Amino acid sequence: MIDAKKIVPDTSTLIAGTLSELIENGKLKKARIIIPMTVIDELQAQASRHRDIGFKGLDEIKKIREAGERHGVKIQFVGQRPTMEEINLARKGRIDAIIRDVAKKEKATLVTGDYVQALVGEAENVSVKYIAKEKITRVDLEGFFTKDTQSVHMKTGVRPLAKKGKPGEVRLEPIRSNPCTEREIKGIIEQVMSKTRADPQSFVEISKQGAVVVQMGNYRISITRPPFSDALELTAVRPIMKAKLSDYDMHEELEKSMTSTSSGILIAGPPGSGKSTFAASLADYLVEHGKVVKTFEQPRDLQVGPEVTEYAPLEGDWEKTAELLLLVRPDYTIFDEVRRTRDFRIFGDMRLAGVGMVGVVHATGPVSAIQRFVGRLELGVIPHVIDTVIYINAGRIEKVFSISLTVKVPHGMKSDDLSRPVVEVRDFATKELEYEIYTFGEENVVIPVSGSAKTDESGLEKLAKETLYSKLRRWDPSMKIEFTGSNSVTLRVRNDVIPKIIGRKGKRIEEIEKEIGMRINIEPREGSMKGETKYEWEETGSGYYILVNPKLSGKSVDLYEDGKFLFSSIVGRKGKIKIRKNSEQGSAALQAHLSGRLRIHV
Repeated sequence: MIDAKKIVPDTSTLIAGTLSELIENGKLKKARIIIPMTVIDELQAQASRHRDIGFKGLDEIKKIREAGERHGVKIQFVGQRPTMEEINLARKGRIDAIIRDVAKKEKATLVTGDYVQALVGEAENVSVKYIAKEKITRVDLEGFFTKDTQSVHMKTGVRPLAKKGKPGEVRLEPIRSNPCTEREIKGIIEQVMSKTRADPQSFVEISKQGAVVVQMGNYRISITRPPFSDALELTAVRPIMKAKLSDYDMHEELEKSMTSTSSGILIAGPPGSGKSTFAASLADYLVEHGKVVKTFEQPRDLQVGPEVTEYAPLEGDWEKTAELLLLVRPDYTIFDEVRRTRDFRIFGDMRLAGVGMVGVVHATGPVSAIQRFVGRLELGVIPHVIDTVIYINAGRIEKVFSISLTVKVPHGMKSDDLSRPVVEVRDFATKELEYEIYTFGEENVVIPVSGSAKTDESGLEKLAKETLYSKLRRWDPSMKIEFTGSNSVTLRVRNDVIPKIIGRKGKRIEEIEKEIGMRINIEPREGSMKGETKYEWEETGSGYYILVNPKLSGKSVDLYEDGKFLFSSIVGRKGKIKIRKNSEQGSAALQAHLSGRLRIHV
């Protein structure tokens, strides 16, 4: 009961819907409700941004007017509309101050559900009626959840659905046959927001135009409305199991390494595979072994013990949270949902600062989780940031990789001058090398080398093909590529493009050979249509000279051993074709010359 002739409600009272209920119940009679224009503008601004509280407040004013006409309660709007300065200062209490000023001027009772507003009003000698928010103990939404329900999905005009079962055995089932109505979903949203405002264990995690994410106890509730979504939609997710690290088949050596030294660990897996559940069990395990553990989460929904502090982005920025966390000096930080490029860099910066890091990422395979770091961090830095990848699927550990950096000739290359920094990805248990990551040309590549990663065509051969096609297809798009050995490849191209591919003094083909790490042989795709010419043979200290008609200088000639193509070359000055002695071409040409079967076509 409010025993006052004049009442000034603030925004919290209107949003809560208190006055219309009191009027309908006969607990507010023959009173005059005075609403400051500032309140109207504030609610309109919230509604324009598609925030639920704006719609609720305006709807309450409408209910007060309708109920007041039936019960003899009058409504009056007073004051001026707020200035731009007052709107900008709303978060600092300017709007609340204007409402108190109206109550003081009208000699009315300020009705509020905001304890701070009530306290300030009493300090300013304003008549105040504080109506504490009724604590909601249960939301209708919770009735849709059974013991094995992971998530509930509600959308206007669609029957409510639920995902049930453990990770790896999830099934989508209808909760009922009748579709959800907008009124039903709005009612549930109102209950959720009311409980969130009253419950210290609940909070609004994200609030954007058309979208709100609420953490209500164990429930993560996402609400979207038009124009962001095509209809009003509510999705509630709840973890259904709490696991211990001992429930997982983890390698004993890995457990010891995490507690003896700080590590960089990636927990990867597809959505709904149990990554967050494993991360929470890992956090509890580290706490049990005397480690200080913090988390980076948005929303904060990891089911961890009270010893673990959960951090959100400070002022919306993970970088500011990281700066603060370095002052706290945790042993481990669990970064839940590493998605954006900036997240990967912050993860890397903290790991390089000496903090043990555990990152949770969405990935379709264990190696794809590593690939998400490639390009975002320097290749040589990645093994210093991540040393272990744990792939979770269907709630269990499916694969564990260890990562290290070395300098060597990559698998599939033979020449020692092709050595480079290589990131090795090995099976943690067997130590078998499964992937190599290194710079190939201008790109970082991930190459399978053994075990389950073997294919009919090696990753290096695929890369070599792609490189050759990208560099040479402008001359012959229909070229044929054949791998004739572990370190050699034969190109069969049109006769007229052979000189272009070889380049001036063979520089172009030499550069490509260095890039792919293989010897390249070039053969004409069709038989030679050129005529045969005479030649003379000379030998020098480092090579052989094949002398032909000086008029052929600058032209391309093909060398054959009878009908077998050997190679093509450009005739130099004075009709000289120079061939190195220690080259494959030199050996082949000499053998053909000595046997009398060398033929030169021009």
